[in-house]
Amino acid sequence: MKIRKTALNDLPRLLEIYQAARNFMAETGNPKQWGKTWPPEYLIKQNILEGTSYVCEHNGKIGGTFFFNFGKDIEPSYKNILNGNWLDDTPYGVVHRLASDGSIKGLGTFCLNWCYEQCKHLRIDTHPNNIVMINILTKLNFKQCGLIYVEHDKAPRIAFEKI
Repeated sequence: MKIRKTALNDLPRLLEIYQAARNFMAETGNPKQWGKTWPPEYLIKQNILEGTSYVCEHNGKIGGTFFFNFGKDIEPSYKNILNGNWLDDTPYGVVHRLASDGSIKGLGTFCLNWCYEQCKHLRIDTHPNNIVMINILTKLNFKQCGLIYVEHDKAPRIAFEKI
């Protein structure tokens, strides 16, 4: 497997992957986190143009995608954490919208390990019903730090951090 920045001509494939991921989440008890339309195409395209969208390929086929960025206080929704605290206040990497079409076993773990290798300090959040992601994060030694709220949804998200 390899990770590379997303190109604009990858956009149609990303839309397919996000649809597959939404279907999978709905089938596994998490229909509300991304609903029927998240993430919107304009946001995916914006991330591609900003250089914060990545794809995971295996044998030349894109099987997954994610948002990754690094810096100090780069995620505004992480400023207010409830029922807990972040472990460290240094610059961090943030991972969002990790999605797979299910064709590459271990893709989520591979992508999260790649992100961690880039900066050694990651933050990520997920819906309480996203048991698959919670299990991956727990397996990779991410620590639950509290709850955060994201702009596009009123449901809380479990905040995780790994240093």
